[in-house]
Amino acid sequence: MDINELTSMFADAMYLVIAMVAVLVTPGLLLGLLIAVFQAATQVNEQTLSFLPKLIITLLMVLFAGHWLIQQLADLFDRLFMNIPHIIG
Repeated sequence: MDINELTSMFADAMYLVIAMVAVLVTPGLLLGLLIAVFQAATQVNEQTLSFLPKLIITLLMVLFAGHWLIQQLADLFDRLFMNIPHIIG
């Protein structure tokens, strides 16, 4: 196996990690921005007002996108394990 194939496998793994994190974190970031604008407009500075909704939206994203996330991770590991003989030999 040459360096280009190893680099390609590593790039696929890194892309998957970035995609998985983006799916889980982006809705929380957007909701946090919305709450921050609301807090700035009303001058309500309550810590739990920003924490609890972000926690709930992240857990909902895990619930809704969890199957897709696990499937993508399983596909990556299947490809990696199938390439083990090719890597060694």
